[in-house]
Amino acid sequence: MYIDELSDAECREVLSRSHIGRLACSHNHQPYVIPTNFAFDGRFIYSFATLGQKVEWMRANPLVCFEVDEVASEYHWTSIVIYGRYEELADKPEFERDRIEAYASLSKRAVWWEPAYIAQGQRDEPRSLVPVFFRIHINKMTGHRATSDSQDENGLTPIPG
Repeated sequence: MYIDELSDAECREVLSRSHIGRLACSHNHQPYVIPTNFAFDGRFIYSFATLGQKVEWMRANPLVCFEVDEVASEYHWTSIVIYGRYEELADKPEFERDRIEAYASLSKRAVWWEPAYIAQGQRDEPRSLVPVFFRIHINKMTGHRATSDSQDENGLTPIPG
C-alpha cells in the first residue's frame, strides 16, 4: 500500500464533494466525537446543531478537530484532518450575512437538518429546537490517500500481458 500526502487543493476538493464528517471537541480533558452534516464553501466548514453537549463544549473550548474520509477499501481511502476554531453564528445583526451563507451552503444538500431534529424527538427531556449555526475556521489541514501497490493511480488493477 502507498500513502501519499494530499495538496491543499486536493484536500479542498474532497471537502467540496463531501457532506458528512466527524467533529471532535474537548471539555475538561474529555474528548467527544460525533458525525455531523456539513458544507464547505472553500473557506469555512459550516454546520448546525440544536443546543446540547457539543455546542456547550465548543462554547467552552472553541478549539476543534474535523475529519472527513472516503473509503473504497482497506487499501484505497482518503482522509482529511482539519484543526480549527469554532465560531457560533449567533442570531444577531452582525452575523446575519454569515448565517445566510451558512444556510445557503447547507441547504444545497437534501435533509441536511434532519439528524439534529430526529435526535431531539428521541430525548427523555425536550430541548430547544432553535438551530445553532456555526462555522469552523481552518487553522491547519492535512490529507492522505492510500492506494494499493497492485493498482495504478486511477485505482485500477493492471492486467498482465
